Amino acid sequence: MDRRGRKLRFTAVAVLVVLALTGFSTSRGHGHGHSSGHGGGGGCSSSSQDHDSSSSSSSGGTSGSRYRDYDDDDDDYTGGTSGGSSSSSSSAPSTTLRDATVKLLSCASQNQPYAMVEITNPNATGGRFTVAVDFLDAGSDRLAKRTAQQYVAGNETTTVRVDLSDSAAAEVDHCEPEPYAPAA
Repeated sequence: MDRRGRKLRFTAVAVLVVLALTGFSTSRGHGHGHSSGHGGGGGCSSSSQDHDSSSSSSSGGTSGSRYRDYDDDDDDYTGGTSGGSSSSSSSAPSTTLRDATVKLLSCASQNQPYAMVEITNPNATGGRFTVAVDFLDAGSDRLAKRTAQQYVAGNETTTVRVDLSDSAAAEVDHCEPEPYAPAA
């Protein structure tokens, strides 16, 4: 009888060693709060399993009652943040818009206290751009500088009105818009 008991014990230890070396776990079930202890915890090894001895206790087959799984959520969360940072860094250049080009259509006058400019968006996506116009007198001195913001669809051109007060418009001789309108 004693020899048979030793043989059974040796076989049980050998099975546990093989299971441990091949990545199977007998006391852990992923996604569950505890292990029932009757064969439900086995599974293939993955990077989220903890194979150190600190989380598995050898208390004579009752390791299911002392089960603690701190790794699964942490590993999943870490994987999500590293994946998120790499995708956001690769998509950052595509969200940066190139400046739109600006063309003067008409300058302000006493009868028309605003300048009309044309904004062309060179980007495939739409964006809001800020156009700036200098209103100058006959001596090319600046009377006023005004800005206007306008949304322009991707690869489109839009006309924008840049307002000026009536009193300043009476003194305007010519206008000079900034050649490029940055994305707002």
